[in-house]
Amino acid sequence: MVTPAPTTASRADRADRADRADRTDRTDRAWAVAAAVPDPELPMLTLADLGVLAGVETDDADGTVTAWLTPTYSGCPAVAEMAADVDRRLRAAGYRDVRVRLRLDPPWSTDLITAEGRRKLAEAGIAPPRPTTTAEAGPVPLTLGLTRTAAAAAPVPCPHCGAADTEELSRFGSTACKALWRCRACREPFERVKEI
Repeated sequence: MVTPAPTTASRADRADRADRADRTDRTDRAWAVAAAVPDPELPMLTLADLGVLAGVETDDADGTVTAWLTPTYSGCPAVAEMAADVDRRLRAAGYRDVRVRLRLDPPWSTDLITAEGRRKLAEAGIAPPRPTTTAEAGPVPLTLGLTRTAAAAAPVPCPHCGAADTEELSRFGSTACKALWRCRACREPFERVKEI
């Protein structure tokens, strides 16, 4: 039995599917390169662990790769270093035309830190943030003044010994997104990533 030659339409469909698969593969490779870039302030985390890498796009028409970063907050001083590191790594991986852009909407939230990122923070002696309790997307409620919300008063487990008997020493740590805490049980100080 002789199989008929494929029609032009079926050849075009196969070529289109192959092109889409190739484009997806290039985008996935570019994502993997950008996702592996360490955060300059928390080098135990990658930008993907931290949830700062918001997306990667490839454009076959002009060969560009665009990486989108959502900084932890709009004034984050590490954004320039993150962008330079992503650019450098993508170029080293063979992408010639690289663009790194900021995406501020939707804003970054500590809920974007992956489970792996939370595990790495705890292993490094930094208490990971609790998941936010707001079910709907939108602004995180802030209380200005000396009153504390129930979530803020909830115990923060010590990343060293696991004890819940901890206290905040300073709302401001080594970076604006961290606070300084101490465990009353083991007496060890530790940093904690604030919920945003």
